[in-house]
Amino acid sequence: MSREELREIGEAALVRRIRDAAPPAPSGVVLGIGDDAALLEPARGWQVATCDTLVENVHFRRDGFGPRDVGWKSLAVSLSDVAAMGGTPRYCLVSLALPPDMSAAWVEGFYAGLHELAERYEVALVGGDTVRAQAVTVSVTVLGEVPVGRALRRAGAHPGERLLVTGTLGKGMAGLWAMEGRCPPREELLQAQRRPLPRLEEGRRLASGGATAADDVSDGLASELRELAEAGRVGFRVFLDRLPLSAAVRRAAAVVGRPAWEPALFGGEDYELLCTAPVPAAGRLISEVVGATGTPLTVVGEVLPAGEGIRVVEASGRERPLEGWGWDSFR
Repeated sequence: MSREELREIGEAALVRRIRDAAPPAPSGVVLGIGDDAALLEPARGWQVATCDTLVENVHFRRDGFGPRDVGWKSLAVSLSDVAAMGGTPRYCLVSLALPPDMSAAWVEGFYAGLHELAERYEVALVGGDTVRAQAVTVSVTVLGEVPVGRALRRAGAHPGERLLVTGTLGKGMAGLWAMEGRCPPREELLQAQRRPLPRLEEGRRLASGGATAADDVSDGLASELRELAEAGRVGFRVFLDRLPLSAAVRRAAAVVGRPAWEPALFGGEDYELLCTAPVPAAGRLISEVVGATGTPLTVVGEVLPAGEGIRVVEASGRERPLEGWGWDSFR
């Protein structure tokens, strides 16, 4: 690892190091890193495109995230968007804004973490940009594909369908509590913050198995429910005691003094998939997703007519309108 600062080596040399550290380009990449733009073979089906930005001291702190963690998470959040549409990612572009006193070793670590996740899902880094900034800012664009007519969208839910979610919820918020020292730093919670796993295979199974709408749980279940409800012109009933919560999340909530369901409903950064499906399809999806991936798929509620709004049912049976939001960049 180099201890040089970026202002010592310059942008051109940094780009060469990034290019030389990238794995060999897979088939489909006609021209990768090095020119003004990449040349790629056309997608087989519909093309999926998404972009996400992470900003230092907003989405991560360097005293809590190593450079490999930042690289991994920067790609993971965009891959999760592709997963929510049932797609397969193929290529990524990374724009990296850096302070001039940043060490080259940090940048090398960042790309090592990004490549680690990219190789896991066979995603090729094909270009990007590097610029000077006051704080680290990362913008990742992912390009992928989905079979024609097979893409999951936020719109598509119908009254009477079931509401399901992959994995467990609340880990993102509980991981933040752990980083802040508000609860014990359990590895499960810290890894959920630093190295989330996008549910790509699960998303493809949902798309091919009869799911009608989907979203990734990046901003908290409350926010995603509102997005699905607005897009599909429906309402929802969510049973709080059915939300899948790990023992570590329950313990963290108890230490912090909050209801166990709160980090799931309002925390965000879980990167699970929330979807709707007709009743007959829901049972098949649970069996298929669990059998193929080992990831739990849990029914947490039902779709209502739009006029019913979004409602939550407490363990006592009391039903009330959903109040509050998840993460919002400007709230």
